[in-house]
Amino acid sequence: MPNSYFRFKQFTVYHDRCAMKVGTDGVLLGAWADVAGAGTVLDIGTGTGLIALMIAQRNNDAAIDAIDIDMDAVVQAKENIANSPFSSRITCFNTPLQDFQGQAGRKYDLIVSNPPFFIQSLKSPVRGRTLARHTDSLPMEDLIQIASSLLSEKGKLSLIYPHEYSGELQLLAQQAGLFTSCIVNVYPTDNSSPKRVLMEFSKAVSDFSESSLVIEKTRHVYSDDYTALTKDFYLKL
Repeated sequence: MPNSYFRFKQFTVYHDRCAMKVGTDGVLLGAWADVAGAGTVLDIGTGTGLIALMIAQRNNDAAIDAIDIDMDAVVQAKENIANSPFSSRITCFNTPLQDFQGQAGRKYDLIVSNPPFFIQSLKSPVRGRTLARHTDSLPMEDLIQIASSLLSEKGKLSLIYPHEYSGELQLLAQQAGLFTSCIVNVYPTDNSSPKRVLMEFSKAVSDFSESSLVIEKTRHVYSDDYTALTKDFYLKL
């Protein structure tokens, strides 16, 4: 039986009441997103609170708002946050992004999201998992448009998404007045096709960079790049 929690170096994440468990996607985004100079951060679809906690560990000055539509996830995220060293800097809300847009009351220097992405697949009979993994409740057009409206002038939006939709995301971002500043194509192994893409968008024009990241050399043996990216979090790295 899988553990009900995942222990990191500075905090523990319980996920037994969350539809979506701690996984590589969230760890990747939490470790990769550019947190430098970000005084205010918004985590959209926080789930367990993992990404918010990782960003709080990486940036000692950030005030972080974390939102999720799933009440069970929010209850568990609040508990994970309360039991962490970063509880004073993370506030969790049970609200859809569409409603939060009018309640935020401030702009954000960094917005992060590991959003729903099963666009045309069969839906889970478990409502929480459906909400967490499908685009019905938060279409990507809405996420990117609203995120753009909530960003500060120098703000950045960082996402992880299936690689096959990277072109569509860039187009949606362009339509929302955002510029693509960074792309990382994520490969499970050296011999595989890219499965995920990490993307950063900004309101201001900046230099563009594109690179690749391989997660595993062989089964359960992480690559040097992935180890370097996540070593401050995983206990065994």
